[in-house]
Amino acid sequence: MRSSALGGAAVATAAVLLLSACGGGGGGGDAADTEFDQGIAEVVNASEEQGGTLRYAITANIESTDPGNTYYGYVWNFSRYYARTLYTYDTSPGEDGRTIVPDLAEGEPEVSDDGKTYTVKLKEGLKYEDGSPIVAEDVKYAIARSNFGPDALPNGPKYYKEHLADSDDYEGPYEDADDPLKGFDGIETPDDHTLVFKLKGAFYDFPYVLVQPQSAPVPADKDTGEQYQEQVVSSGPYKFDGKWTPGNGLTLVRNDEWDPETDPIRKALPDRITVEEGVDQNEIDQRLVNGELDVDLAGTGLGPAKKGEVLQDEDAKKLLDNPQNGAHYYLTVNTKVEPFDKLECRQAVQYALNRNAVHRAWGGDAGGDPANTILPPVVPGHDPDSDVYPPADPEKNEGDPAKAEELLSDCGEDGGIKAKLGVRSDRPAEVSAAEAIQEGLGRAGIEVQIEQFPSDTFTNTQAGSPDFVHDNEMGLNIYGWMPDWNTGYGYMSQILDGDAIKDAGNSNISELDDKEVNKLFDEVVGIEDEEERNKTYTEIDRLAMEQAVIVPMVYHKAVLYRPETLTNVFFNPSWKMYDYMALGTAAE
Repeated sequence: MRSSALGGAAVATAAVLLLSACGGGGGGGDAADTEFDQGIAEVVNASEEQGGTLRYAITANIESTDPGNTYYGYVWNFSRYYARTLYTYDTSPGEDGRTIVPDLAEGEPEVSDDGKTYTVKLKEGLKYEDGSPIVAEDVKYAIARSNFGPDALPNGPKYYKEHLADSDDYEGPYEDADDPLKGFDGIETPDDHTLVFKLKGAFYDFPYVLVQPQSAPVPADKDTGEQYQEQVVSSGPYKFDGKWTPGNGLTLVRNDEWDPETDPIRKALPDRITVEEGVDQNEIDQRLVNGELDVDLAGTGLGPAKKGEVLQDEDAKKLLDNPQNGAHYYLTVNTKVEPFDKLECRQAVQYALNRNAVHRAWGGDAGGDPANTILPPVVPGHDPDSDVYPPADPEKNEGDPAKAEELLSDCGEDGGIKAKLGVRSDRPAEVSAAEAIQEGLGRAGIEVQIEQFPSDTFTNTQAGSPDFVHDNEMGLNIYGWMPDWNTGYGYMSQILDGDAIKDAGNSNISELDDKEVNKLFDEVVGIEDEEERNKTYTEIDRLAMEQAVIVPMVYHKAVLYRPETLTNVFFNPSWKMYDYMALGTAAE
């Protein structure tokens, strides 16, 4: 990267973000010597031993195995077993885990003086599982299929579409089978090992976008659209053992064409990796404790029942980590569903919520901290003193039902209202929180009907589909959000920017489309000074809270269980869960 590319402050930031890759290392020791929260700061049970089967399970079906068609954090973490990206995060615990390092790229991107052009060189000798070479056009094609055109893959963010220049009229790769990349001029590939990204304007967070799984290469002749998830062509150390169909589990085996010399990030310790789908949360938790499973794939931690049990057991507690993972679970209020199209009705929900009861339902202090802003504490721009909707009694933090009733009257709903609340059925903490919400809002005359949906479809075809939300009058939905990367833009843009609203896989579930908020999002990406950007994020948070579209609930803390046979375990703050690429097993 040229020193003149982005100005002094940005160059200093980029120098921290883009370092040469290095391994995890550090910590470890016998399982008997482990301690509570040890995996947050160091590697637990460090080992280079290869072999065995690493066993995952999840309560629902995997959202999608297609790296270009996913938005759940656990898939972003897990898909790295078989899908390499241009850049990734260092495989280290603590703050080192936030460092961006090359993956398919051979080094740092070269950035133009105006910050609008990024040139990335690929490493030599990269291959797919069939031995064919990975070339720059495969990365360009992967980005095209996930971002552009009416048939673009529905899940995942559209940062490339929002920020690449010279591509607004591009209809996607499925429009012209003979020339699928015709008109996609935002990325140039002058040769097989070079990509040139041309941006509409300076975007100081762009290196984080290059980390996302949408840059995992896809050969155009192997693409089958949404069916590509059945058998993704591997660029990583593992490949699919047969086809994957939702509900039947997934098995990964070693990819002999993967060259570890090009990939210092992935340790590739297990011989096989298996995923069981549709397993009840209580069963997953018990099997983890019994040594019958190694990892809960979702990465959200133990369910309420087992969480309470192990936290009271001093021996079991040594096998737990309780990190603040940057997630915020909140209640969305849709601006297009009556009567929540009226500001005062949305504000009534804010005051009616009993945050103390929701916090208890979430698992108390081990489950997280009561929230009062959209940005969680770990994201720069969070304002700990902000409290737009203060409770009647701050000590009790049980809301203000009387104020809520007054606001309902102001919006013409003196007799109270009825509302449907969507929640993921296979997540016990969310179901418990929904019941606490139901009770709290009922105090103010807001009668809540709880509707439950499976998590693998919730973010696409139910809460994430504006048509479904409107047709079924789903005015309220519980949602959880972790930053796509750890800045205010990486956290808030997809859930608050009107330009981010999508027909499917929509994360702006409230459908907020506020001119002032949208304008600030457009402006903040080009602000060179990081401190000024953070002040803008604080302002966006306040403005969105005043629109009452997100009701803060809990800044989530997961209770993660690491079986004694799990090796190289640590919490990575960028993936917001254990770093799956480091893990191995000592099980017989």
